[in-house]
Amino acid sequence: MNDVQACALSGDKTAAESLTFGSATVVIGDTGTVIIVEAGDALDRSSVWNAKEVRLIGPAPTPVKERLAPWTWAADDTKLPLHLMARVPEGLVYLGTGTVAQAQTTVSPGHVERILTHCTLRLDTPLSKSDLDRVRPPLPRPDLPSLQWLGHVSGDRAAALEQFITGWYRPASESPEQPPERSHAVDLPDGLRRFYRLAQHRPRSLGVQNRILPASKCRTDYNGEMLVFGEENQGGFFWSLLWTLEGPQTDPTVWFCEYDEPPIAEQEPLSGFLIQFSLFEAAMGADYTALSALLTAQQVELLTERLHPVPLRPFWPSVPTRFYVALGLVLHITDEGDDSFSTWAGATHRRALDPLADAAVEWTHFDG
Repeated sequence: MNDVQACALSGDKTAAESLTFGSATVVIGDTGTVIIVEAGDALDRSSVWNAKEVRLIGPAPTPVKERLAPWTWAADDTKLPLHLMARVPEGLVYLGTGTVAQAQTTVSPGHVERILTHCTLRLDTPLSKSDLDRVRPPLPRPDLPSLQWLGHVSGDRAAALEQFITGWYRPASESPEQPPERSHAVDLPDGLRRFYRLAQHRPRSLGVQNRILPASKCRTDYNGEMLVFGEENQGGFFWSLLWTLEGPQTDPTVWFCEYDEPPIAEQEPLSGFLIQFSLFEAAMGADYTALSALLTAQQVELLTERLHPVPLRPFWPSVPTRFYVALGLVLHITDEGDDSFSTWAGATHRRALDPLADAAVEWTHFDG
């Protein structure tokens, strides 16, 4: 397919408007919208993201926002088809029609108009492996974070935590800063202090789904008995340590508490909990993910047979969760009850998902 044929899908070519931003071209017509992205694989530009998704990276011109942002649609706009294409050296590859799955907008400082910054388009028919490789050629396998940390989990857990965090996250800043706990009056356990020092230059390690509170935000609960140091992203539960005047224990029990419910002890003390928390948040916040639900025990066994189990007892009392890892990959398996399991995997690079590609699992989302 060539550009003239592609643009004709939008309707009357004399009335169509063609807009280019970054690596994307959007043609807006009276009978449809044509979206063209460049072939390739990148986090910072529009591209075919996986077999089911095309991603547009803005800022996009206002007419594109008005056509793609669902809250701006007129009644007739919702019926107009979206035609998705990728540009390869030979021309254009027609990917099929799609729908807007997600659209994000922001307001620039000093402005009032919202700008479309990110849009996820869901293909009506997923791409085959060969078509996906054509429009998103596989990248060479890079050097991935090592698993040296795994050998310390059953012994020196402080070393395991440090090696995992420094291997998984790039430092955000190399400028010296004062450790935040120095200005905090509460006497914290050594393990938590070390965690805060690691998070100084790697703040994402504090969590992207749930979070470890900054040291200055740690607080006692309403009874003054527990020191709250972590919480769920919507405030539905929190993690705490027993608060005593004698000072912190060396490796205290971590207590999980949903509001108005009695606290439940995590199966691992603080040293193991911080590793589990870090693994969970690394997977949740990864650029490349794979998700599946309603797995059987047999599927879980087959899915994890090529991975390394992390030798810790289950994380999270309400929904017991175990961890498995490979180079650049963290996968957690959650027991949903009734012999049903769900999984979430996160990777530092798309190729790190390779061990999961041939698993007999119906993925609801797979970035490999």
